[in-house]
Amino acid sequence: MNAYDHFRHWAATLLEHQRAKDGAEVYQFSTISALLEGIYDGDVTVAEILRHGDFGLGTFNHLDGEMVIVDGVCYRLRPDGTATRAAQNDRSPFAAVTRFHADFEIDIESRTGQADVLGAIDREIESANLIYAIRVTGQFADLHTRTVMEQHPPYPPLTEATEGQAETRFTDVTGVLVGFRTPQFQQGISVAGYHLHFLNSDRTAGGHVLDFTLQRGKAAVSGASQLHLSLPTSGAFLDARLSGDNLSEQIGKAEGGGRRDEDRG
Repeated sequence: MNAYDHFRHWAATLLEHQRAKDGAEVYQFSTISALLEGIYDGDVTVAEILRHGDFGLGTFNHLDGEMVIVDGVCYRLRPDGTATRAAQNDRSPFAAVTRFHADFEIDIESRTGQADVLGAIDREIESANLIYAIRVTGQFADLHTRTVMEQHPPYPPLTEATEGQAETRFTDVTGVLVGFRTPQFQQGISVAGYHLHFLNSDRTAGGHVLDFTLQRGKAAVSGASQLHLSLPTSGAFLDARLSGDNLSEQIGKAEGGGRRDEDRG
């Protein structure tokens, strides 16, 4: 091992020790309330997002596809259910990423519906007041997804944009669910409860999860105690009204049932 390799190893070890000391972090760009108000253009690139994590989700400018980040690669999920690798200079109005590390895993050995899979996770987490990255891999008996169509200015609010969403049903498919379980008090900043996207094993198809039945697989959970929120400093965000009284209702409608509001501890 040469001097450069020694330095890289030392730096990587130092960073890992610092992360362990400080606690894992979720790095988020903008807020879900901004999307609700129709702020669909952002300046952050895929390259910048990936500098802050190897696992996460989001969307692209103009709502042109759902975003999935898994194993350090970013994918764009289209309304027809297909998935392609995103370009490094593609931009996003909203994304959340972390560096995934499995704190615990749950084996699912028989046919299990979404509510029971998420309930099993709820029973194992340390606290409903922390953030958890969720990765569920396996064979899905069936899986229902949606993807919002690309929007054009003047942008409608998210609740209207999702009325024209395209839905896809997968059966007997292998793949991964990628997302987060977020505390209720973060509603409006993030999506409280579960927010999950799907990507198949071939990395060619996926979407925003509405419902699923897992035939067999494994749920891995990565906890985080820190949230780094990066807000836009220009554009429509600066003048937007982001403190609506019915955020939970709006988010529930926009998410289309692909989450759970209740927190279990």
